[in-house]
Amino acid sequence: MPDLVANPASPDTSAPRPAASGLSASAPRTAAIVNLGCKVNQSEMEAAARLLRQGGVPLVDPARGADLVIVNTCTVTSAADEKSRQAVRRARRANPDARVVVTGCSVQVDPSTYARVDPAARLVDNESKAAILTELEALLALDGPGGPDGPGGAAPHAPLAAALPTLSGVEAASPVDGIADDRASVERTRAFVKVQDGCSFHCTYCIIPRARGAERSLAPEVVLADVRRALVAGHREVVLTGINIGTYDGGWSERGARGSHARSALTLAGLVRRLLEETEVERLRLSSIEVQHVDDELLAAWADGGPRTLPHLHLPLQSGDDGVLRRMGRRYTADQYARAVERARRAIPGLAVHADVIAGFPSEDDAAFERSTAFIRGLDPAGLHVFRYSARPGTPATRMAGQVDERTKKARAAELLALAAEARAAFTRRGLGTATRVLLEQRLPDGRWTGHAEDHVVVAAAPRLGDPADLENAVATVRRDGVDPEDPERATGRILALDPPRRVLRAPLPLLAAG
Repeated sequence: MPDLVANPASPDTSAPRPAASGLSASAPRTAAIVNLGCKVNQSEMEAAARLLRQGGVPLVDPARGADLVIVNTCTVTSAADEKSRQAVRRARRANPDARVVVTGCSVQVDPSTYARVDPAARLVDNESKAAILTELEALLALDGPGGPDGPGGAAPHAPLAAALPTLSGVEAASPVDGIADDRASVERTRAFVKVQDGCSFHCTYCIIPRARGAERSLAPEVVLADVRRALVAGHREVVLTGINIGTYDGGWSERGARGSHARSALTLAGLVRRLLEETEVERLRLSSIEVQHVDDELLAAWADGGPRTLPHLHLPLQSGDDGVLRRMGRRYTADQYARAVERARRAIPGLAVHADVIAGFPSEDDAAFERSTAFIRGLDPAGLHVFRYSARPGTPATRMAGQVDERTKKARAAELLALAAEARAAFTRRGLGTATRVLLEQRLPDGRWTGHAEDHVVVAAAPRLGDPADLENAVATVRRDGVDPEDPERATGRILALDPPRRVLRAPLPLLAAG
């Protein structure tokens, strides 16, 4: 039986290594998974949870005692690092005799700290993370990943030319879409399917290239298998995602200008067309994608794929000021971003554009911030995710002049959050009087059901007389006729037609989250 990981996380070869040996030859009687950060990390650990479930190992609350504890860390912000360290300390206090495995971006970037936090823990770097799944399969005497969670013949845990670790971490002010390392993530009504990992754009504020490495893409056949697996599990909506999804190349490419490809085995647009042609996916979205990757080929594929391809794009902006964008190392100007958005809106009727923005980046003075907010207002986005700049050691931005004080960052973030709320409410009002197909996700205390419309607006509607009591995973055609008085960003409507789920969703995995 191999040790849980052959390569402890150690960018610094002088970093001390933990003494424990990871998984031993005996299967654990109970296990716990503690996950920090975004859905990326959550979905990654769901792969381990599925294997444990297949092997008959119950997942328990780590505070109540477990034989095996896996902690998945994140490092996007300093606060995320601290939460990760606290999670490891809590895991050891609650489980003094457990085999504790610590993995994720925070370990990748700073393994020596975790060796001090828990010298008995086993540290797993991102490049070795696939070994957790491989060794769990061997430890639990599983025949491989087919079983109840996947189609025969697919081998999602097979060795790859390069390991495909996932982005880890989330800024507290705003959620980040995520995906599974072992690729299809269970999130009840939707599945996140990873197609790509890594980033070499090296924005000056970002630690992820150091933690994640250069871009790598999954073969289209693997993506197709993962989507089919999600459909078998009952999911009606699939989100294709990656760390820098627009660099998807099918496994091979030649670099072009501004992060593009001169040639590639398969483009993202080509992958989208194959998924639509070769699977029965009902609803398809893209996760966050860089604006320079939204080219005419992708827009044509997305427009041709409607209504299965949904009218919603998340395009990170970060700032509407050219000087700040340049110092961030972003690969576009504000005008280029605006023209790309306009081109996308012409190609995809009713398109909802969501953006990200960072408040308080070094050298962002009052004038730059005013230019940025004016640009965002003119852009008229459907949604805005707001982040406060968080200095990450090892990134160029920490050495820049013009660092913005915390009080100013908080004030600017508050102004942007108010702008974001205005934008979401305005987009919600704009859709009134239209009919849309809503994937119903959860029941409210008042009996109404809510879910996301095709344009990502949350819609609430009451069941009709005779509708099933449980509408989870049904797709309802809803006429949006009002704004919820309890939430100005949520539309209300009447169900006109109901398309019940073709398959019953599997029970959610008992995965615990922290942070």
